Amino acid sequence: MVFSLFPFNQVVPLIFSSLARALLDPLFWVVVLLVALQYRRMAAVKESFFGLPPGGVWRDTLSAAAYGVLGGLAGSFLMVLIGVTLSGSGLIYLWPVAILLMLINARFLCFAYAGGILALSKVLFGLPDINIAQVLALVAILHMVESMLILVSGHLGAVPAYYKEPGGRVVGGFALQRFWPIPIVALMVVGQTAVQQGVNMPAWWPLLKPAVPGNPANLIYSLIPVVAGLGYGDLAVSRRPGQKSRLSALFLGLYSLTLILLAVAAQSSKIITLLAALFSPLGHELVIHIGKKVEFRGRPVFTPDPRGLRVLEVLPGSPAWQAGMRSGDVLTTVNGWPVNSRQGLETALDAVPWQVEVEFLAGAAEVLRRETVRLQRWGQPFGILPVPAGDEEASMDLSTAGPLGRWWGEFWRRFRG
Repeated sequence: MVFSLFPFNQVVPLIFSSLARALLDPLFWVVVLLVALQYRRMAAVKESFFGLPPGGVWRDTLSAAAYGVLGGLAGSFLMVLIGVTLSGSGLIYLWPVAILLMLINARFLCFAYAGGILALSKVLFGLPDINIAQVLALVAILHMVESMLILVSGHLGAVPAYYKEPGGRVVGGFALQRFWPIPIVALMVVGQTAVQQGVNMPAWWPLLKPAVPGNPANLIYSLIPVVAGLGYGDLAVSRRPGQKSRLSALFLGLYSLTLILLAVAAQSSKIITLLAALFSPLGHELVIHIGKKVEFRGRPVFTPDPRGLRVLEVLPGSPAWQAGMRSGDVLTTVNGWPVNSRQGLETALDAVPWQVEVEFLAGAAEVLRRETVRLQRWGQPFGILPVPAGDEEASMDLSTAGPLGRWWGEFWRRFRG
């Protein structure tokens, strides 16, 4: 009933107009270019696995930009609905602190940590001059947008990888990495008047008091387009990429919702202000910890199968793809030869280099299928990446330590002898 009083019919056109200005901002396209470089790096990783030139970088980039615009639209509604205001909030401190934290660990390049540290400093020492509720609400909304994007597209473009379990065994999995350029709209106080102007907002709005002097009911707001970039990094070992991204989106969404509620409540209680400041970084760490714990405590999906050669990933457009093979299938024979190792696959392919007849167990139902495909050229790769045997030495490094973090780790190891 309360939100039914919100003038969506007047606010929505203004948000669309501001987002259109953001799309024309050269900074947005600079962020798109940076996102393209990240997808080029991910394509290079796939190239190292399959031995083929990378492709689809701009397709992935434009797809990410489209999702980013939709996410920015949703985030803009939340920003205006709650009343996140850039004026006098002290948001200028977020980036410098985040960059300094990145030198310790790359994952600290996140406003959840910078915002929490700034809020704690304000609570304990009175500096810097920030509006804690506004800063933490911005952090929460950006993470809410990220959770939405993870839900709908976090699994796309998953990169196959080998991971080493705590016990030392190497298992197959996927690195989930997505990047989105985000055009988003925030509020800016541009003046005040005793006469109502523009959109007639309800009495309960804004939920967050602006960090400028004056009666909130008499302030004049403008919508300001802002360009940002969001990134998601995770791993899928005991779940398939789609399942893991949905679980990650759930955890991050709950974190974001909790932080929004704490940010609003922090305006009326110093104790809740302290709790909100602590929850911003610690809650984010908890989300990461739980995500990794549920993966490595579960049963890995991509491990060797005694019936044949389990497939970790299939290169789209390859002969294996044309035969209908997909990630998780079990290849049993090639050209009549039983196959249960990478070497066995190569031997069977060399025996009949122009035509490949395969038998494999397909899908969750493990239906036995027999397909025949012809290779387009001599020596064309078949197009599958098998799961690791378990004793490989090469595996993906999960460490995200920055220069200062690596220096401290080395110093501590030497100190301990």
